[in-house]
Amino acid sequence: MSKIKIKSQTMNMTEGNPTGLLLRFAVPMLIGNLFQQVYNLVDSIIVGQYVGADALAAVGATGSTSFLFFALCNGLGNGGGIVTSQLFGTGNKKEVKQSITNTAYIMLVMAITIGTLAFILASPILQLMNTPENIIKDSTIYLQTQCAGLIFVSLYNYASSMLRALGDSKTPLYFLVFSCLVNTGLDILFVYTFDMGVFGAGLATVISQLLAGSSCLGFALYTNEYFKLAKEDFVANKDIIIKAVKIGVPLSFQFSMIAISCMMLQRVVNGFGSVAVAAFTATSRTEQIIHQPYQTLGASLTTYCGQNYGAKRNDRMILGFKKSMIIMAIFSLIMLPVMQFGSTYIVRIFVDDADVIEMGAKALTITSYFYVFLGIIYMTRGILNGIGDALFSIVNGVTEVICRLVFPILLTMIPFIGIWGIWWSVGVTWGIAGFTAYLRYLSAKKNVIHA
Repeated sequence: MSKIKIKSQTMNMTEGNPTGLLLRFAVPMLIGNLFQQVYNLVDSIIVGQYVGADALAAVGATGSTSFLFFALCNGLGNGGGIVTSQLFGTGNKKEVKQSITNTAYIMLVMAITIGTLAFILASPILQLMNTPENIIKDSTIYLQTQCAGLIFVSLYNYASSMLRALGDSKTPLYFLVFSCLVNTGLDILFVYTFDMGVFGAGLATVISQLLAGSSCLGFALYTNEYFKLAKEDFVANKDIIIKAVKIGVPLSFQFSMIAISCMMLQRVVNGFGSVAVAAFTATSRTEQIIHQPYQTLGASLTTYCGQNYGAKRNDRMILGFKKSMIIMAIFSLIMLPVMQFGSTYIVRIFVDDADVIEMGAKALTITSYFYVFLGIIYMTRGILNGIGDALFSIVNGVTEVICRLVFPILLTMIPFIGIWGIWWSVGVTWGIAGFTAYLRYLSAKKNVIHA
């Protein structure tokens, strides 16, 4: 019997139509990211429907904190992915392999270190965030469960970032879809059948991430020529590590600053009680879905620009950015009426509490006015990350921290705005961050990536 050969898929993005390349790369990644968001959505929906509004609030209250821990770990992994894509663009196969192995060393150390610290600090941080007394116990359980599985989350993010750097956005999708289906089944089993509450939801997510990461990496080792590693490929390469850290640390800073700013916003939300927390959870989970087309197109642009930057094709980077902005604007216009007229039905998916539904529905109509600014953030982030612009990461992170520190407190104090200042502050933050990001792109276009 002849052996079945499974072909790996890499994509050279230094040649061909930019729009077609960006969409071909982004669509599988978008599907994968949507399925990844299903992890959190399924947790929220099953917990909210079968355990109650307080349990939904408990899961939601951990979102910004877990994002902080994951951001600290995965920022360096993303830096390694950018280095790998740039080396792929130069055509240096040996250094691409060394980048794959050296990024693994970075990710392993960070996952163990951050995961351990996160587990220990979970409860004190939630207390510092003024988490409501009636949900803090469940919030701590859920967060610590996720922190214990941080190494599995990092395993999948490492494997997928390396493959995407090589232009393969399809392989991570296949295994993520499978693990998402497993997560859904385990959620129902643990939460509904075994009545394990929020711990069951967290455990289901951890097991599913382990399956996604191990299967994706195993398949890459079996099929992808760049993962066919020899003994010399495992030698630590100081130059690659330094470059990955140089790009990755600002990315970690950027993501962690965004996470801290979200924690500040969450603290304001917590002060309005568990109904507001539940509504904020429902709107945040919905907006995580809205983020995905922007995020995947931006990530596609990062790989596209990374490869073309390595190949010194600056003209293609600028053209790719223009095409991505057009695609982003079209999506933003489509989503505006969807949220304006369908928000009530969307929030009802998460919970059947009338007060939560009413508040969450109005909140979604507020933030939908600002989607185009959210898109600008991701498009500029895509091209600037692709060229390894460390300064942008710092500026973007600091901007979001300042906005989320000032505007929620300021706007909620205005009598005729009140609690709705929570969601107006989200939109205003997107607007200001998008404007500053675009200014940084114009500067980089003039000084670094001019055609």
